Amino acid sequence: MATSSQDSSSSKRHFHWTNKVATEDTEASSTTPNEDDKNGRSGIKTHVSLSTPRKKKLPAAAVSIARLRSAVSSFRKSRSSLPFGLGSRVIGTLFGYRRGHVHFALQKEAGSPPAFLVELPTPISGLVREMASGLVRIALECDKPKAEDRNKKGTTVVRLLEESTWRTYCNGKKCGFATRRDCGDKEWKILKAVEPISTGAGVLPAGNEVEAGLDGGELMYMRAKFERIVGSRDSEAFYMMNPDSNGTPELSIYLLRV
Repeated sequence: MATSSQDSSSSKRHFHWTNKVATEDTEASSTTPNEDDKNGRSGIKTHVSLSTPRKKKLPAAAVSIARLRSAVSSFRKSRSSLPFGLGSRVIGTLFGYRRGHVHFALQKEAGSPPAFLVELPTPISGLVREMASGLVRIALECDKPKAEDRNKKGTTVVRLLEESTWRTYCNGKKCGFATRRDCGDKEWKILKAVEPISTGAGVLPAGNEVEAGLDGGELMYMRAKFERIVGSRDSEAFYMMNPDSNGTPELSIYLLRV
């Protein structure tokens, strides 16, 4: 009996020990997922903290886009204030002394500075005769810049209305070269004198005898509204709008860069 009691007590001890070991293993196994969960959570937190700076870059990009849009809008406003910002309807004035050459000026409005002022090789008397006989078409041609000139650094292509020299054709006949002019005091005085006239032609008396003798007597002018058609940056056309011509322009002026 003593032996059996000792065996039973040892078996109970062994049972308690195995149960304790099993319990510890269970606790260890139960604690391991918690640690893994903690590690997993910490890993997720680390991932979130790494993605946070990427979200901060979006406002900076939005700010740069807003700045770009404001710069473009300000550039458009500055372009519209320039005299070259012509619309589809402009005011054209042809003037010249009786024994002098024709000057052609384009204005956005009656009192605005001319966006284009050119001296044609045609005498004003010859232009009057051509217009009395029928329709007049004047073509002004200039050369495009060469490819090697365009590829050079620092070279910019000027606007079509800023070209300085033009080959001139009147009704298909070559009649010399036209030259772009700056609007000086003398030209501006003439434009101010015809400013109240929207459509019409006439003669302005010379200011004094010296001016009449040097420039060829009385100054002849013709003023009308022109319809502007832009084909490309190398071609524009201006058609004189005359309500008495049944929709057919008596005068057409073409600017071409070929």
